[in-house]
Amino acid sequence: MQKLAQTLMWLMLGSLGITKEDLNWRGPKKEVAAGSSSAAIQLNHYPACPDPDRAMGLAPHTDSTLLTILHQSNTSGLQVLRDDGTRWVTVPPIRGGLVVHIGDLLHILSNGLCPSVVHRAVVNRDRNRISIAYLHGPPSNVRISPVQKLVGPSQPPLYRAVTWNEYLGTKAKHFNKALSSVRLCAAAPINGLVDAKDQNNNNNNAVKVG
Repeated sequence: MQKLAQTLMWLMLGSLGITKEDLNWRGPKKEVAAGSSSAAIQLNHYPACPDPDRAMGLAPHTDSTLLTILHQSNTSGLQVLRDDGTRWVTVPPIRGGLVVHIGDLLHILSNGLCPSVVHRAVVNRDRNRISIAYLHGPPSNVRISPVQKLVGPSQPPLYRAVTWNEYLGTKAKHFNKALSSVRLCAAAPINGLVDAKDQNNNNNNAVKVG
């Protein structure tokens, strides 16, 4: 799974023209290889609920990772928020398929060009749901910041450097405002896209499901 996560991450960064030589990941004492990583596995169980409209399996959020790879059971429940923040879209389980979420650390690393995904889990009236998440991140002591190749006079770095451990603490304190809390610049369009985290937080209670 680690190899798959690293391959996917480099494919995404490669689409932005980023190579391993462009990532100067450094720990407190020495340089860390750009291919290094750390990870965790999370098992989620959502019991059936007789009144699902009055319960929430998992509140809307983004992941504090580079990438999250998710395996779902055959009961649907995962929903992602569209980029425009107008409605929730159900991600149906596909036998043998995996779902990949871009996390906040890849959002920071790409200077907002690879936006993290707002998602939630809803419960089912009749069936239990299980999901297994592989949480892929950098070594815990490596500081993550926008890649230098993606910043310049017309495109300043949008986020300050953070370690995964530091960001997890920020996420625990600020939850969905964590990404905004490490932002250096005021929200502004990025290649035509707005960093929509604050906007989505305001709209979560008003969006449609479809």
